Amino acid sequence: MASTGMFGNGSPGALWSGGPTPGQFYNFPGGKNMPCNGSSERTLNPIVMGSSVLGVQYNGGVVIAADMLGSYGSLSKYRDCPRLLKVNDTTVIGASGDYADFQYLSNIIEQQVIDEECLNDGFGYTPKSLHCWLTRVLYNRRSQFNPLWNTYVVAGIDEGKPYLGYVDKIGMAYEAPSMASGFGAYLALPIIRDAMEKKPDMTKDEAVQLIDRCMKLLFYRDARALNKYQLAVITKEGVELKGPIVSDTNWEIAHMIKGYE
Repeated sequence: MASTGMFGNGSPGALWSGGPTPGQFYNFPGGKNMPCNGSSERTLNPIVMGSSVLGVQYNGGVVIAADMLGSYGSLSKYRDCPRLLKVNDTTVIGASGDYADFQYLSNIIEQQVIDEECLNDGFGYTPKSLHCWLTRVLYNRRSQFNPLWNTYVVAGIDEGKPYLGYVDKIGMAYEAPSMASGFGAYLALPIIRDAMEKKPDMTKDEAVQLIDRCMKLLFYRDARALNKYQLAVITKEGVELKGPIVSDTNWEIAHMIKGYE
């Protein structure tokens, strides 16, 4: 007589009766939505990507900018993707990389800001505290081999002084008076640093003009950039978020560039 105990008669249906069905998702302790074979899903390749974010400190504040192109591979598919997020009156973040991951983390940050305001205890996010929080979140996700495919630039006013912070998808972070992510780290950042060395006490208008010049350069030289961008100016008075701004471009000498066909 066949056994009718815990293992039934040995058929697959009886073996798994009352337990997890093969191939289905269950909430096991220590993990969420894990298949019964122990594997998990990871984002291996970002889909819609944003390019450079630029930031520069000037005498009295910070300017940060990012174009509005969402590239689907090599296709300039989405031309209205804002990549600057105003967190509060002292803090703005900009993101390069996967646009979906940026939206995911933006929703979390916005909800945390609402929760802080509901407490009404006089405390809120500063650029330095948000930068620190981002390093922990991104490093934690990287440690789980499930990174958020973004690089963030945090800009704002902290204790009355301009602040710029950088953090990438593996949690590497630093502070600097000028900042660039993506292709801008190779093309625009040397120009920004040279301008700051020549004039350390840069004014707001000069900083805005410098950023516009660099955004125009990226549009010329970076195939994943667009001449439509957002720009935020952060001072002690608050955040001024502008955009979309369209740079004037000139392609008259394009016919002289040969050898790259």
